[in-house]
Amino acid sequence: MQEPTQSDKELNILYRISQITAMRRQNISSLLTEVLEIIEKEMGVKRGTFSLRPAGTDNLIIEASCGLTTSEKNRGQYRLGEGVTGRVGQTGQPELVPDIRKSADFLNRTKSRKDEKTAFLCVPIIHNNEVIGTMSIDLSGKTDDELEQYFLFLQHVAQILASAVSTIREEIEERSALEAENEMLRRQLGDRYSIDSMVGNCSNMRMVYEQIAQVADSTATVLIRGESGTGKELVARAIHFNSPRKNNAFISVNCAALPENLIESELFGHEKGAFTGAAQQRKGRFEMANGGSIFLDEIGDISPSVQVRLLRVLQEKTFERVGGNESITVNVRVIAATSRNLEQAIDDDTFRDDLYYRLNVFPILLPPLRERKSDIVLLADHFLQKYADSYGKEMKRISTSAINMMMAYHWPGNVRELENCMERAVLTCSDGVIHGFNLPPSLQTSDGTHTALLPIEGANLKHMVDSYEKEIIIDALKKHRGNAAAAGRYLNTTQRIINYRIKMLGVVPSNYK
Repeated sequence: MQEPTQSDKELNILYRISQITAMRRQNISSLLTEVLEIIEKEMGVKRGTFSLRPAGTDNLIIEASCGLTTSEKNRGQYRLGEGVTGRVGQTGQPELVPDIRKSADFLNRTKSRKDEKTAFLCVPIIHNNEVIGTMSIDLSGKTDDELEQYFLFLQHVAQILASAVSTIREEIEERSALEAENEMLRRQLGDRYSIDSMVGNCSNMRMVYEQIAQVADSTATVLIRGESGTGKELVARAIHFNSPRKNNAFISVNCAALPENLIESELFGHEKGAFTGAAQQRKGRFEMANGGSIFLDEIGDISPSVQVRLLRVLQEKTFERVGGNESITVNVRVIAATSRNLEQAIDDDTFRDDLYYRLNVFPILLPPLRERKSDIVLLADHFLQKYADSYGKEMKRISTSAINMMMAYHWPGNVRELENCMERAVLTCSDGVIHGFNLPPSLQTSDGTHTALLPIEGANLKHMVDSYEKEIIIDALKKHRGNAAAAGRYLNTTQRIINYRIKMLGVVPSNYK
């Protein structure tokens, strides 16, 4: 049988390398190492290296090698233009050194070569006209013609590898960027939902903060109770993002917003064909939350049939998808919330008492805003800054009249209503100050505030108008450091009229300098 020629060997090697690069890989080192192993075995190469240039750097670092120890490989680093390898990386031109002993440019940075005649062949790996790395091999006992043939062959190998190496590198960089972005978002979420970021300093809220700190590190089920708009989901997120599960999923489900015939499918998923419209298998929220936390808002609104399945998940951590028989085990922390009176629901037989006891392991009660009067101004300032930043407006303060209105109001919608009020006020404000007339009408009526606008019994229209006008003039004087003329121009009136109204209303401009 005829011995294969050198050309036949090279074609066979190129074919095998092409097959390797056609396979999708996640690791550049494994691809390059496999290529070097083929070349080493089939061509008698003494040493071989692949050096890559990390994006945004001027360095070439050995990514894969054969015939080198780990320490020798780690020493093989070159800056662009440094030595033969660095020059090939800089110019993109291949170089052949027939005898490294006679080359002043050969640095032997790896310290792996002895004092013997060795040829060094180095070629660039180029993709989109950019040198992304180099490939080099050591050969001994070859004639000049043989070295030229190997040199040309090596350039073909580099051309085949260029696209595959570049693709893998881009995927790795993209994956690294996504991981870095995810980590940054996790940190931002952790900061956003940390206990320190929550607004409120009344005794009731300090107790809530203490309870969050107590329960966050555990796996206990938490039941958050409070009126609508008191911030139950914010507390649930604070528990999750201050727990060991913070890097895993937080899944929020509003049970009241889901139709009764769909809530089981939403929570537990369904198999293909389980019901009309179930065209494919679908994971439920519990599966999505595996390893993390699931927040079940308005838990008091779920139907008795769903209550039974939820009780099993809490007890055994297992469930089946709708239409399925396979038991699915999950590791999920359950945080529930309700604005309903669950004790009354138990008496009315609309809520299971055994489920209630499973949920009520660690209850947290959020106070309504009307019981947090000392926090109203803190919250208002917080939302003022939030929506000033959001809408790009420069906001300075909240006027006394607006503060009085907010303090007198009973806030049936709690913190959510206050936030909506401040957003509206920022949108309608034209001078950087939130006035009473920037607040919704519900805060400006005696019915809405459960009080009169003036503390004078039987106040008539003139008294109320004078009081309102006085607040406007005082705000204008504060804005212009007690300068009545500037305040008059700001209010689009004359200096004579503004001085007359100041005198009639008993306002002292010097108090506002």
